[in-house]
Amino acid sequence: MDAAYVFRVRFTLSPRRVELDPDEFETTVRLPAPRPGTDGWLLFRDALWRGEANDATHARDLIRDRLPEGVEVLSATFSEFETDPEYREALEAAVEADLTAFRADSAREALHKYFGSSIHVRE
Repeated sequence: MDAAYVFRVRFTLSPRRVELDPDEFETTVRLPAPRPGTDGWLLFRDALWRGEANDATHARDLIRDRLPEGVEVLSATFSEFETDPEYREALEAAVEADLTAFRADSAREALHKYFGSSIHVRE
């Protein structure tokens, strides 16, 4: 069972002891998703809305806190949620078990509220 939040991240290196050209870089960051029901699994509910990060500063800090010292995150944009079928099923079951927390009538509706169409299921 495997899933990850995928972000497009623009960063620079700090402090600079050399001149960089270019001085900003862009990369893809995959933030592993905790198993449904475990600590941190509600990141999507707390940080996303319709497939977009609902707070640009929070998204940037979320990535910054996981990178080595000296990497200054300039921006982080949520791109997609990558998952395998097993994780997707477990996520739907966990959401279905507490629909009131998501203000939804089904797991499908809840996931669409937060992820929009940005869930990518890998086989």
